[in-house]
Amino acid sequence: MAGYIIKRIAAMVPTLLLTSFLIFIIIELPPGDYFESYLAELRASGELIDSAKIEFLRTEYGFDKPFLHRYWLWLTGMLHGDFGYSFEHERPVSELIGSRLFFTILLSFLTIIFTWIVAFPIAIYSATHKYSWGDYGLTFLGLLGIATPNFLLALVMMYAANVVFGVSIGGLMDPQFIGQPMSVEKFLSIGAHLVIPVIVIGTAGTAAMIRRIRANLLDELNKQYVVTARAKGVPPFRGLVKYPLRMSLNFFIADIGGILPAVISGAEVIAIVLSLETTGPLLIRALKTQDMYLAGSFLMLLAVLTVIGVLISDLLLAVLDPRIRLEGKALK
Repeated sequence: MAGYIIKRIAAMVPTLLLTSFLIFIIIELPPGDYFESYLAELRASGELIDSAKIEFLRTEYGFDKPFLHRYWLWLTGMLHGDFGYSFEHERPVSELIGSRLFFTILLSFLTIIFTWIVAFPIAIYSATHKYSWGDYGLTFLGLLGIATPNFLLALVMMYAANVVFGVSIGGLMDPQFIGQPMSVEKFLSIGAHLVIPVIVIGTAGTAAMIRRIRANLLDELNKQYVVTARAKGVPPFRGLVKYPLRMSLNFFIADIGGILPAVISGAEVIAIVLSLETTGPLLIRALKTQDMYLAGSFLMLLAVLTVIGVLISDLLLAVLDPRIRLEGKALK
């Protein structure tokens, strides 16, 4: 196990280097740069252009240097904790992302917990009561949840909240608490505003997880070892939990590799619809305006979390399922 972990960590280094190079290439592909887009916006609005300031920023951040030189400056800067400077927001990238990171992680964590709490009991019930009216009803709701776009559900819930209850659910807190230190009132306001986003974002994920857990659990329940355990008089609950449910969770553990980057990126479209100050809309805006250091550092952070998440999921799979072996052995 230790040797496998060391090999995987060693393999992460060239993987991330190649990923960083591809990210930088993709960000550089659109014609021009942030400053050209910024100048075009100024000209279109008729505002004055400070050419000296633009040229100073170009030189200061290496936009007058070759591609490989700029990539090397960006890469070595990240290794020293300097993720660059956001030209649009006129703030360091680390400071800009950090200011939204807490609410993004909080929202994503609550959504994950909501998904698990709702999906597991429903999926287990559907699998153990196959083709019952309860199974048909829950299946219908699950398919409805998968088919409904999250942004449409967000718009419907926003309209219903405003018309029926007369309250606004946009944002992460009431306007009077923005920029204020944490207090009991602010905490309660954040909690109230997080209910709708958690339900909206978690709906599709919950519905999809129910279908997958049900299908995998049904497959395990029909295997011979389960029939034998029942014939030997193993209690139903123990016979369900000890092996069938455990074996049906392989896909669930494998999905953990995608949870870490999802926690940081958040649901971008839903965040825009509900006016949530999370990191998702920040990334989309950075890509649109070619704010390259902000966009590149963000994508690099997601890549790092992805390779770490995949490693964690592989290790957990080996612990969950004894049939999985991380180290190959020579056949005699």
